[in-house]
Amino acid sequence: MQPRISMITLGIDDLERSVEFYEKGLGFPKMESPPEVAFFTLNGTWLGLYGREALAKDAMLSPEGTGFNSFALAHNLSSEAEVDALFAHAVSVGATAVKQPQKVFWGGYSGYLKDPDGHLWEIAYNPFVWIGPEDKD
Repeated sequence: MQPRISMITLGIDDLERSVEFYEKGLGFPKMESPPEVAFFTLNGTWLGLYGREALAKDAMLSPEGTGFNSFALAHNLSSEAEVDALFAHAVSVGATAVKQPQKVFWGGYSGYLKDPDGHLWEIAYNPFVWIGPEDKD
C-alpha cells in the first residue's frame, strides 16, 4: 500500500456557488462531473464538492455542525506576493477572511479564509520547504 489522500470531499450547501468559488476564487480546474457533484484535479489528488446532507447521509451521520470543524485545508504557494494576491482574489469572489496574511511564528507567511460553506483554508508560503507535489510545467 502506498500512503496517499486520493480525494477530499467537502459537504456544501450550494453546488453552483461553490463551483464558482473554487474555479474563479482559487483557480482550481474543474473536471467533467455528474450534475450532483463537482470534481477538481489538484496535481496529485482530487477535490470533490457534494451536497452536505447527501454526504452526511452517505456516511450515516447528521448533517448538523457548528463552529470549528477541527481541520483546515492548505494551499501552499511560491511567495508572499502570491499568498496576498490569491487571498484577496478569493475574498473578492465569496470567501470570508478569517486571518489576514501575515508573517507567522514558524517563519512562514499565511492567512486563513473560509469558503462559502465555512470550510477553513490556510493560504500559505513556506520559505524553508515546498509542501506537496512538484508543480507541473
